[in-house]
Amino acid sequence: MALSINAVRLIGRLDQLGQLGLAADGRRTRLAASDADKAGRDLLAAWIAEAGLELAVDRVGNMFGIWRGAAAASNLDPVMVGSHIDTVIDAGQYDGCYGVLAGLEVIETLKASGQAPARPLVVAAFTNEEGVRYAPDMLGSLAFAGGLSVEAALATVGTDGTTLGAELARIGYAGPLQPGFITPHAYVELHIEQGPVMALDGVPIGAVENLQGISWQRVSIKGVANHAGTTPMRLRHDAGHAAARVITFLRDLARGGGASVATVGCLAFEPNAINVIPSKATFTVDLRDPDEVRLQQMEAALVACLAEVAAQEGVSVATERLARFAPVVFDPGIVGMVERAAGQRGLRHRRMTSGAGHDAQMMARLCPAAMIFVPSTGGISHNPAEHTPSPDLVAGANVLLDVVRRLADSPG
Repeated sequence: MALSINAVRLIGRLDQLGQLGLAADGRRTRLAASDADKAGRDLLAAWIAEAGLELAVDRVGNMFGIWRGAAAASNLDPVMVGSHIDTVIDAGQYDGCYGVLAGLEVIETLKASGQAPARPLVVAAFTNEEGVRYAPDMLGSLAFAGGLSVEAALATVGTDGTTLGAELARIGYAGPLQPGFITPHAYVELHIEQGPVMALDGVPIGAVENLQGISWQRVSIKGVANHAGTTPMRLRHDAGHAAARVITFLRDLARGGGASVATVGCLAFEPNAINVIPSKATFTVDLRDPDEVRLQQMEAALVACLAEVAAQEGVSVATERLARFAPVVFDPGIVGMVERAAGQRGLRHRRMTSGAGHDAQMMARLCPAAMIFVPSTGGISHNPAEHTPSPDLVAGANVLLDVVRRLADSPG
């Protein structure tokens, strides 16, 4: 009989962690390095200790539960699993947390079975994956993978004017270890899909073979404030209208075919008065595509659109790059392991592209990496209504267990 995780313990921990940062009105928020995040970290640290694992924290607050086991005397690199426990504003309880707690559950299950993997096992909870309070997103794993210096990460200024370094020290999670102190043999991340495809198709396991590239920018358009009633339309330099032109252009651009998506998620006008033509519009642009060439074409199209709008509307435009990550192709060997593990457990599966960014895309810079998806009911995520049925959560954790066992016993 196949080894299986403790379903009651996994679901119970997901529910318990989900209560932290949850307000009376059902709104759940645990922003990175906040008091609610500290509460989540403290609970995770307690579970790591309860499991008999070694707790390690690096300088940017990434947390690791390490089981060296019989492999302690070897020089073999560990297999790492994990995700994050910080959330967006008004979040669900599965995004990120599922991958961390399922990873912990996999290690506990293997320990309890008496099996001794050839490689150490590590569960990771990376800092500030969501990027809501501090930009960029995936900050902790990016620093761990060497893509962002520790100094730059700790000096990052949040939306509330705080710095990440000071807040990590305040909540007690500014660790002593240098990010990257572990070199993984492989990294596997289990996650809810956060989209509708798997639920619609009735597929319980997604073998994620690639991840979309992401381009984030902030655009500022400056026009001229004037009276809304006395200024003829032909004489206006309306920053608000110019922004609207760009927004509709982006929607049409992304709907032109392929897998491209474009989103304007933040928008602010100045002076923001009902009877004043906006003198300034500031908005964010989120462009994504799994193909690097198409992503570059979208970025070039945006540049051309901004130039055209500036000339035709008599406004000035400035852009600021917030984040830029190239598409990632995950390790085909691990993707194949996911498919075989699902098949051996009698679970339907399909290859997937991740439309969202994940810590796995950063870890792929360090070692072979891949992801496992389970369905999201209704495709809803980043929302208190986010839900995945318990049988799907358990199935995904068992597939992760099988993949980790195989990777942990691999000599090369």
